[in-house]
Amino acid sequence: MADRSEAEQLLETWIKNDALRHHCRMVARAMEAYAYENGKPEDEVNKWWQAGLLHDLDWEAYPDEHPNKAINEILPEHNVDEEVIQAVKTHAPDRTGAEPQRELERYLFACDEISGFMHAVSLMRPNGFEDMKPKSVKKKLKDKHFAANVPRDDVYKGAELIQKPLNDHIAFLIEVFKKL
Repeated sequence: MADRSEAEQLLETWIKNDALRHHCRMVARAMEAYAYENGKPEDEVNKWWQAGLLHDLDWEAYPDEHPNKAINEILPEHNVDEEVIQAVKTHAPDRTGAEPQRELERYLFACDEISGFMHAVSLMRPNGFEDMKPKSVKKKLKDKHFAANVPRDDVYKGAELIQKPLNDHIAFLIEVFKKL
């Protein structure tokens, strides 16, 4: 699948929940920004974007099989690139047994949970992402009751996987999400 409109159509077909669609688009935007930041050529940028957009494709319809339904059936049927499929597989190592190794995989893992968490933080702020600071996100991370479904260990592990201090990772994503 080389066409972004095909990927968007796949997202629209499989995910009906607006919040989940929004999450997937946030992760896609984060991945795209990191691909550019890391100097990737356009074809690689597109793979990174697709990995972000499609990573939770089966979550709504098959939550107990996520992401296995997507990586074994849905994505291959739509000719999604194998690197993208592998990234989707490794973004949920506790469900697939596959840890993120390659750069694309590590960044998808690093952008997934933190994006959802940062969105939750933005909803609590009058100006959303506009005047958000990493310090306020990190403070909320310490509050185990806030966005309790976000595994904090995955947030910290993600920053380690991309070898970026958590503060810098959050600051980068704030700038990305301001433009959404």
